[in-house]
Formats: sequence, structure tokens, C-alpha cells
Amino acid sequence: MMTMRTPRRVLAGLAVTAALLAGTASPAQAASVTLSSGHVDVIDVDYAAGALSVTVMDYTGTTDVERNPADVLFRVPSTAKTTVPTGSAWSFLGTGGQAWILPQSNTTGLLWPGWNTLEVPTGIFQNNRVTFKLTNVTGPAGFSVYTVSSGTPTVLFDSGNGLPDSLNVNRNVHAHANWAFDAAGTYAVTFEVTGVLASNGSTITSGAKTFTFEVLA
Repeated sequence: MMTMRTPRRVLAGLAVTAALLAGTASPAQAASVTLSSGHVDVIDVDYAAGALSVTVMDYTGTTDVERNPADVLFRVPSTAKTTVPTGSAWSFLGTGGQAWILPQSNTTGLLWPGWNTLEVPTGIFQNNRVTFKLTNVTGPAGFSVYTVSSGTPTVLFDSGNGLPDSLNVNRNVHAHANWAFDAAGTYAVTFEVTGVLASNGSTITSGAKTFTFEVLA
């Protein structure tokens, strides 16, 4: 799935201009928010002016909003609770027989979490890609991200088998997967995005970004 939107650099410039015309020094900061349903890119990657950044892209309202991960609580309702399929391929979802899953397809009443690298320009990073790293998870049980094709899961990240886990992601990608939690409770999930510059081979990083999920029983 691919989407395009107006570059944030343009939007930011317009916002600053509007703020100056209004007699204020800078745009107002987005308020803290709880997201519980609709489309959201948990990991929204941007590269500009030599910096690699990660924000949350919130598409749940009438206007797309870019948010600081620290300002967002992702709520996973009890309706996300799912019986885990039998078979060893699904053992990464824990041993409790149930998991709370935000699915890779858009489902009414649940968050539809994804990620994008739409604002990573071509030619900046080696192989035109960056690397997502799951570096830490704190919470009552395991956390994983996976896709399913023809009934078979492919695990992308799994806190249950040791961290960090890494995934190479091409630029100009907008993707969705299943985000799963093995028990109810609050999870702090930390990702870092890195890229190797094509110009000199050095690695730059977004720094650690922590995302908070509240999973309801």
C-alpha cells in the first residue's frame, strides 16, 4: 500500500509563516492524545537537513497530525483479544492461548498500525534503505510484529527470543503488519531507526523512541 502526502518541510514552513502572521513565535505543540482506532503510522521516518527523525503519523482525524511518540498512548481494546492458532509456527505469541492483536488489515474499532519511509529521499542511504531496530520492551508479557500470507506468519520482531531485532526497510514504503501483545497491561516498546549514508559510509540514528501501548483485558 502506498500513499503520498505534502512534504512536512512545506507544511512546517506554512505553519511557521501563519504563526508569525498571527504574532506568535512558533506553532503550538500537539496535545497529548490517546489513539484507539483508525489508521496510524507508529513509525514515521523522515530525513531532512542531515537528521534522521521518527514521529507518529496520526491519520485518525479529519486532518493528518504528526506527533511526538512521547505524547501518544496507543490503546488496545479487549475486542483485540484473539485465540492463537495451533501449531509451532504461532508459538511466538506465547503460551496463554490468547493474544491481543492489532491486525495488518483495517478493522473497525481497532487501530491500524503501520510505518512509512515516504519522506526518506532517494540516494541518501546505502541501498536506499534504513534499518528499524526493536531494542527494548517492558510489560507483562511478550510483544511481536508479524505478517501473514496464506495462513503462515512471518515474524518481523519478537521480544520473546531476545533483542535487539532488526528489519531493513526500503525508502518510500508504507506498510502494515500485525502488532501483538501476549497479555493485558501496559507496554513500553522502544525502536531506533538507523541508516548508513551513501556519501561517506557513516551511520546516523534517530535515537531511541519509546511507544506506549495500553492493552485492556
